[in-house]
Amino acid sequence: MKKLFLFFLFPMMFFSQQVPELTDEVAAKLAVMPLKCIRQEYPNKTAHIINREEEAQLTPRQLHPTFYGCFDWHSSVHGHWMLVRLLKTKPHLANAAEIERVLDESFTEESLKAEAAYFSKYPLSSTFERTYGWAWLLKLDFELMTWNDPRAKKWHRHLKPLTDEILYLWEHLLPKLTYPNRTGVHPNTAFALAFAIDWARAANEKEFEHSLIVKAHDFYMKDRNTPAYLEPDGSDFFSPSLEIADLMRRILPSEEFANWLDDFYEKRSIENIEALPVVSDLNDYLTVHLVGLSFSRAWCMKGISRSLPAGHPLKKRFAKDAHRFLDNALPLLFRGNYGGDHWLASFAVYALDEE
Repeated sequence: MKKLFLFFLFPMMFFSQQVPELTDEVAAKLAVMPLKCIRQEYPNKTAHIINREEEAQLTPRQLHPTFYGCFDWHSSVHGHWMLVRLLKTKPHLANAAEIERVLDESFTEESLKAEAAYFSKYPLSSTFERTYGWAWLLKLDFELMTWNDPRAKKWHRHLKPLTDEILYLWEHLLPKLTYPNRTGVHPNTAFALAFAIDWARAANEKEFEHSLIVKAHDFYMKDRNTPAYLEPDGSDFFSPSLEIADLMRRILPSEEFANWLDDFYEKRSIENIEALPVVSDLNDYLTVHLVGLSFSRAWCMKGISRSLPAGHPLKKRFAKDAHRFLDNALPLLFRGNYGGDHWLASFAVYALDEE
């Protein structure tokens, strides 16, 4: 019993610091989660649309030879992103050799070609993981593309057929994307546009970047008094309003963004999104999303704070709020079950590392 108590107490002590940081010790401990689940095929939520009887017998690994673990495709993708990010920025981690081995096993030319082929092999597959998984795939490619390392260059080259397929899907979606999804879960349009813009800029895909920015302007530029006082829903891992603001700070100059933000939020909405989410059951696969909400609020508030001009009242306020959300969420990471274990570490790394 004493050992069990210390196990649950340890994460709280481990993350107790005035300004939460992604230290080597924290990074190595978080890396254990994707290292475990990337090769864990079950339980699994494939989200595959079954078109004929024989497809009902396909296993997750048969459908997705690289991204079959971590409960679902998108969690496997951002679990791989997290490991790439840690190996890239912290090459001397205690588990760096294991990280490299797992990534090398995942990023084979053959398996990634099969991942790309999935989107044309099956009817209706063009909507698979739209747009959350697409966003994380571009984030993964962004991390490899911007890393001057022989391993990254090889993995980036092997990933290219899948990246090209996702880019093709994006380019065909944008002209017919009439309305945004203003949700706090996977289909959130603002989140996906933000990651896609980051990738387009790194890849020098000017036409794609322009299309994304035009869509962001059309969807959100005229937003006023957003009803963030109604957030969150019971299984949100995004703040719909903060994801929009985190997108707009990418495409507007600082002063223009500040003016837009002043019209976007009213007092009661700001006060509401600053409140810590109440997570009633860490073992519930949907309720645990609210732990992720603290992490995504933290990374949005960090980015917004950086983008605001000096003297804006939300600049220091949001920076302080971001640390408070991290302090709230980090001790919860190791106290639930696979419902959080298969994805939350990635959110934690992005929130800690987003500077």
